Amino acid sequence: MGDAVALGVVLEPGEPMVLRATEVNGRLRGDFPDGFSLDAAHRPHLTVIQAYVAVDRLEESFAAIDTVVATEPIGAWTLTAVGCYYIPGDGIGLAGIVVEPTKDLLRLQGSLLDAVAPFTVSTGSADAFVRPPEDPEINQPTIDYVGAFASAGAGANYNPHITVGIATRDYLDALVAEPFDPFTFAPIGAAGYQLANYGTAARKLRDCPIHG
Repeated sequence: MGDAVALGVVLEPGEPMVLRATEVNGRLRGDFPDGFSLDAAHRPHLTVIQAYVAVDRLEESFAAIDTVVATEPIGAWTLTAVGCYYIPGDGIGLAGIVVEPTKDLLRLQGSLLDAVAPFTVSTGSADAFVRPPEDPEINQPTIDYVGAFASAGAGANYNPHITVGIATRDYLDALVAEPFDPFTFAPIGAAGYQLANYGTAARKLRDCPIHG
């Protein structure tokens, strides 16, 4: 784990989103079998924040996170999936189901970033991530993104989504062009995860009880 943990604070989606994410992941793996499946090491999740947290401050950070989560009726929220998108790479892309940003999500994100700020470090290395034997490499964009999340991935730059897998860019272009019927789902939990490559939620560190 090194001196820092690549931490993601996430909302865990309810059944409608899990079923759709699993279905799309199966399609993507049919196109690109080397991509990851949604399993215990790649759980469907909606990232709220990412940060490098000092290992010796991790428990303090979770106390601060719990305080913020307790102030929000997260279990009563209704979130809406509105389409698909992908982040392009070299011939492949990382796909996700886009969730409409809401004032609730943005408020929660801002409060969480403020809460963990005293415990974060500005940069991290691959050692901050989960590195299983079958996928030990952490790509540089993943390392950079976690460190820059508070400025590059939050607020007006926030793109709430559920990551669903990897496929070729041609396949993803066709996927994004398909008609998409928006659907709603509710968060059923919140948690802190140690991240793995592509920012996937790989190792649950702590449940953060929600209400609502």
